[in-house]
Amino acid sequence: MPSDKKIPAIFFRSASGDEPVREWLKALDKTARQAIGEDIAYVQYKWPIGKPRVDHLRGSVWEVRSKIGNRIARVLFAVEQSEMILLHAFVKKTQQTNPADIELAIKRLKEWKNGQSN
Repeated sequence: MPSDKKIPAIFFRSASGDEPVREWLKALDKTARQAIGEDIAYVQYKWPIGKPRVDHLRGSVWEVRSKIGNRIARVLFAVEQSEMILLHAFVKKTQQTNPADIELAIKRLKEWKNGQSN
């Protein structure tokens, strides 16, 4: 059942301090950023939810599905310790999500978990 409470969204931060999803969002135009931000906020308030806004990919990795103009954007995330960790983001070029994008999100989630235990 969806919650009325907001789960906080946090940006994955690499060991070098990079925040790839934040940097990707900043590179988009304002309209695209706003649309994706609204979709992320919707998920924060309605989690757990499913299609069409969210889809499960593999393991703990899910995707927020956003339409930005005639393009399709995806923000890959996991919910851990009651937080929505934004792991990877991209504009889709094909119908299927590239397995390398999912693998990168899984790798970043492992990195995040390792950083949490330090």
